[in-house]
Formats: sequence, structure tokens, C-alpha cells
Amino acid sequence: MFAAILMELELYCELLNVLAHLAGFSVRLADLDDPAECRRIDGFVADHPEAELFHRPAWTKGVEEGTGQAGRYLVAEDPAGRLAGLLPLTRIRSPLFGSALVSTGFGVGGGIVAGTNAAAEALAAAAWSLAERENCPSVTLRGGRLPEGWRREEGVYAGFLRELPGTDEALLKSIPRKQRAEVRRSLELTLEVDVGLGRRALADHYDVYAESVRNLGTPVFPRTLFEAMARLWGEDADIVTIRSEGRPVASVLSLYFKGIVHPYWGGGTREARALRANDLLYYSLMRHAAARGCGGFDFGRSKLGSGAYAFKKNWGFQPRPLVYAAKGAHRDVNPRSPRYRLQTAAWRRLPLPIANRLGPLLSRGLG
Repeated sequence: MFAAILMELELYCELLNVLAHLAGFSVRLADLDDPAECRRIDGFVADHPEAELFHRPAWTKGVEEGTGQAGRYLVAEDPAGRLAGLLPLTRIRSPLFGSALVSTGFGVGGGIVAGTNAAAEALAAAAWSLAERENCPSVTLRGGRLPEGWRREEGVYAGFLRELPGTDEALLKSIPRKQRAEVRRSLELTLEVDVGLGRRALADHYDVYAESVRNLGTPVFPRTLFEAMARLWGEDADIVTIRSEGRPVASVLSLYFKGIVHPYWGGGTREARALRANDLLYYSLMRHAAARGCGGFDFGRSKLGSGAYAFKKNWGFQPRPLVYAAKGAHRDVNPRSPRYRLQTAAWRRLPLPIANRLGPLLSRGLG
């Protein structure tokens, strides 16, 4: 698929390169069908201190395979042909939410990562030119180096990251007293903890996650997204599931990157709260990640003032404001936005089989 895209846009990329060479850099679309290209990018990502898991080709390819939204991965190279910067993009197309180039699709980060401001500006210019070429009215960069002259979007989301102690005793002590008491109570219950990434783990995780997001009024992502991510990330992914009498009641799919665990897609059923399954879920994941050698726990992003925001603060995480950059039309796809209040309330009342059938058709366009 990427090879066909490259042929289609060859002349256009030559024009981009003329502009980029003015700054001493060339910008082109990476061929993510080429294993050598992916290894080269992964090497840059591993070495660059600002690179995130969303910069790995496995993220862009997983989103494309799992949602059908096309990847557009830009790389900047210096005159010697060395990588100087990266910008993974996803072209989102939706009849309801419109079109956009997003960095990165279905991620919370993944903006421009570059060694110099000149390389960053070349990538930003190439992204906007690509958007115009593909009739996308906007580009959104989630974090990374923010280009000059682009609109800042801030005061909406915060990220949560903290160190992860290496022993059970230190881990418990690091959790604030009130939340620590909830964790201790969960440990006294007859709940089971499973860790895996096989067919059963994926199926149970999807069932729990789908119910969780339906209860929040949000359409569930396609099952194929999780299957693609599990396959492409391999040993850098796993699923922790909490069971009550054999039934999955809480589950999270996590990705591992640079010694940090990212519990990215997680949730619980309606009975999970009464069972304290969510408390056991994240404590078990912390223990498991520490045993894997992780020194950090990234709790992802949450909207300021939301229940998830308060939940993460209760665990001792301090919010870090997230700043995004955008150019072109404003695109509001946040399901918790006031404009979607009625739709969200109606979605919560949908029978789960109907929500699971309709959800993937809508969520593909959120990005």
C-alpha cells in the first residue's frame, strides 16, 4: 500500500524537496512496506530523547491496518542523507467529522521530532502542503516541536507520567494513602489476574473495553485495531485482565517503550467498581511492568476536570499540560465536547450489541 502511495505522489514530493532544500533538508514520504526503512526509523526513534512510542512505524502501520485510515510518514534528511527529523501522519476521512491530517492518528502524541528547528519547520511545511494536496482542511500535531505561526491548542488535556518503584513495598508506599487503602482492599478479594496477548486475552479485553466506552457514551474502536497493534508490537505489548469467578471485569492493553509502560486502552464493566477491579488492575500492571524492568508509568492523557483526570491524581500522578498545534479549520472530535452532549447521552443507552456494531463505523473517523 505504501509503495502505491509513493508512486502516486512522486512528482509532488519532488516539489516539497525543492522547498525543503532551501533549509538544507529534503523531506519525503517513508516507505513503511520496506523493513529496512522501518528499522532505520526505529533506530532514530530509539536514540532521540524526544521521540515517543507514536513515532514508531508500528503505530502508523497498526492504525492503517486496524482502521483503514491511511498513513503518511514524513522523514527529513540532511544533505548527507542522514535522518534529521520525523513526522508520522494519519489521513483521517469521515463523512461525519470531515478530513484531516493528524499526527498521530488515534494517538495522544507523536508530533514533530527533529534535531534542529530548521528540520522541524521543513517537516511542518511539508505536512501542510500534503494536506492541501489531499484536500484535508486541517493538520493537527499532538505535541513535539510546535511550528512557528501555527495555532496553539492548550488548556484541554493533561498527561500523567511518574517513576515506577521496583519493589512491591516501595510501590505501595508511593501510592497516596486513600488510594493505597483501596488497593489493599482489592488484594483481599477473590479476583484473578491474567497477563497475556493471545486470542482469549484479546477477545476478553475487547468485550470489557467495548462495554466500558459504551457506558461513557463513546463509540468503540474496531476490534481489528487491537489485533493489529498486538501483532505489530509483539513482545512490546501485553494485556492484563482481572476476572471475577472466571468473568473478565477489567482489562487494559499496554505498550512498552523505552522502559515506560503505557496502559493505552483500558476499562471495566459496570460491576468492576464495586469489585474494586480497576484498583487491582492498575496496581497489578504496575507490579508487572516493574518486573519487566520498567522505570516509568505513563497513565496517558485525560481532559481537565474529568473523572479520569481525578482518578489519576488519586494515584499520585501530577498532571502535565499538553500543548498541541494546528493549522487550518478547527476540527472538534472530542466526544465529551458540549456539542456532542446529547449524542453521548443517547449512546450510553444503546444496547451493547448495537453499540458494538455501530461504534467501529463511527470511531474510524475520530482519529
